[in-house]
Amino acid sequence: VVVGPAEESGRGPHPEGARGSFRGFGVDLDVRLGRDTGTGASERELPPSLAVAAWLLERVDWSDAPIEALGVGEPLAPERCVAAGRDIAVRSDRVAMLVMGDASACRSLKAPGYLDERAEPFDAEAARALGAVDVAALTAFDAELAYELKAAGRAPWQVLAGAAGDAGLTGALLYEGAPYGVGYLVVTWS
Repeated sequence: VVVGPAEESGRGPHPEGARGSFRGFGVDLDVRLGRDTGTGASERELPPSLAVAAWLLERVDWSDAPIEALGVGEPLAPERCVAAGRDIAVRSDRVAMLVMGDASACRSLKAPGYLDERAEPFDAEAARALGAVDVAALTAFDAELAYELKAAGRAPWQVLAGAAGDAGLTGALLYEGAPYGVGYLVVTWS
């Protein structure tokens, strides 16, 4: 299951075979989520976060298991995010997730959200919580602060926290940086 932030038109489930594009970013590239199901999977295009995930999965030839995606909106309340994650977790004995979402976009003067002194501590806590699989800390992230800091990952991270529950997972923070004033993290859980 791929989870990522989405504007209103991209929210909700996207079935296997759904298509996305990078044309809106000036790149003549189309992607498909998983296998071509031949059913015209969806007329809705994947939102950018899920299109990037589909591209990543194509790069590693992820085709041995069914895949679907969930676009979540920034205003989704933390408890609803956690509930969505729990729903994902009970679908099967084993569920793999690829969770997309930026940390803050306010880490420098040239950042999309301009400089906000709260951004760096917010991102540091996100990195710590994600790297430590601290489900309670992820669940407790303040939706309003995340919105003010343009942290599009808050809702997807809380879906992940709901799915992980008390599964006893371990994590590893592989990358933490803020190029262009936007916080990026790469973390694995297993």
